[in-house]
Amino acid sequence: MRRDIPPLAEVRRITEKKRDAWWTVLLVDPVATPLVRFTAMRTNITPNQITWGAFLLGLGSAACFAFGDWQWLVLGAVVYHFSFVLDCMDGKVARLTGQGSVFGAWLDFVFDRIRVMVCGVALMGGQYERTGETSYIWLALAVVGLDTLRYINSLEIFKIRHTMRKQIKTRMRAARRARNEAELAFMEDLLRDNPQADIEQDLQRARGEAPYALPAQAGAGAEAEAEAEAGAGAGAGSEGEGEASTAAAPKAQVIDLHQEFRRKFPLYLRARSFLLRHRIRAHLVSGIEFQMGVFMIGPLFDAVMPATIVSGALLLVFELAIIYKLLLSTRDFTRTIDSFEEERVSATV
Repeated sequence: MRRDIPPLAEVRRITEKKRDAWWTVLLVDPVATPLVRFTAMRTNITPNQITWGAFLLGLGSAACFAFGDWQWLVLGAVVYHFSFVLDCMDGKVARLTGQGSVFGAWLDFVFDRIRVMVCGVALMGGQYERTGETSYIWLALAVVGLDTLRYINSLEIFKIRHTMRKQIKTRMRAARRARNEAELAFMEDLLRDNPQADIEQDLQRARGEAPYALPAQAGAGAEAEAEAEAGAGAGAGSEGEGEASTAAAPKAQVIDLHQEFRRKFPLYLRARSFLLRHRIRAHLVSGIEFQMGVFMIGPLFDAVMPATIVSGALLLVFELAIIYKLLLSTRDFTRTIDSFEEERVSATV
């Protein structure tokens, strides 16, 4: 038995995501997290083995769905939920024990997609055999297509947001370098631009006098003296405050790429704050809720077709909302880039 596993409260802090689907927060984590602690403390099971277990349970759920009768649908829904609990446990065990790997993340992603596809085809195929309605064939295609569309959309949105952030950071670094170069001057460059000063400086050095000060240097020196005098005056009152102000680090510039969205939907911010206080993300119908609607709620209440249609429609609504939010974010991005360009032009004038 491992004795380095912390108490349950600490395990929750380490393993549970700060934002997650409401289904996971309310119905999965209360079961999965204690099991994660037990697994890590008393067994040698690895995260990849848990991923395989979740996948095999998913296949068992598909086998139950294929029979089509309501009793088998209920059993399939229960097995699917346990499969999802294991699917949530593999990542938690990896975070708790430090056994995470790139291959494990890939395996989890691929098995999730296969499980949804196999269960969707088995569920709708069983209902087609049971009722003879060809609508279930189209529903099978819709389930697989919507799950694929959701993952493609989320990956592309992530890439676009990453690209926008990267471009903004590049522009900020370029602007910072430009400012630093503008504040830096080399003596040989100044003398090359002012040959008379070069000659005068050589004569002064030959006479043992102070070197000739260029106009730019003289201005800088006067400004430095003024700042020194001001600093000395302030330091006379409180030397400690002067040292603190000198050591104070500059504040980071905050870039908000969701300004327009926040301005258009102020109520969203209140709802989002309430949900985040309970670790629930604002995307209320994601792929997880879609799967639970299709593979749990529908089979449990023997309402596969209506549950699938409602779940699919809600998923599409929230995906379109995310796309609209991305559109507004790209506008904020364009305005931010334009502001950098305006600052650059004003600095060169």
